Amino acid sequence: MTELGPVAWPPAPIRTERLVLREPEARDRAAFIGLLASPEVHTYLGGPRPRAELERVVPEISGRRPGLFVIDLDGAMIGMVKLDRHDAESAGHVRPDVGEAELGYLLLPQAWGRGYGSEACAAALGWFADALPGKPVVLRTQTANERSMRLAAKLGFTEVERFEAYGAEQWFGVWSSATPSG
Repeated sequence: MTELGPVAWPPAPIRTERLVLREPEARDRAAFIGLLASPEVHTYLGGPRPRAELERVVPEISGRRPGLFVIDLDGAMIGMVKLDRHDAESAGHVRPDVGEAELGYLLLPQAWGRGYGSEACAAALGWFADALPGKPVVLRTQTANERSMRLAAKLGFTEVERFEAYGAEQWFGVWSSATPSG
């Protein structure tokens, strides 16, 4: 989120059974570039960015980005999860009361299939529910992205609509701390 209102940022690191969600650090630069340049990671996100471009534009020291957590496993970044301000004018926003925060996540391919995404996203949603009680969170993904669709269901997101954008069918769902997650 670009503005977290009364929420102090950064929070203390969030610890799960296997992971730590923390603020980005300079040591994470190579992993961020790897995420953004990965064809596998960006299969459903419009394709990867060129590594040479990323080497030029990704800062050596990351600036503070409220809502952005590094997913850390044993001291190394394996991905990121973020809660950004959802643009009410963007595709998929059907009602102004659906939610202002949008969940996003990326994991390096070597971290796929081990439940890290579910664990990290659940922890981030738990933090969000404590920090901003009662505020809903939205999620958009391509329906072709089966992993993301399963994760949305596991986290307790409820489908609001499907729509066409970027040449593919998109799924738009909402989560609320008032709704028990599965």
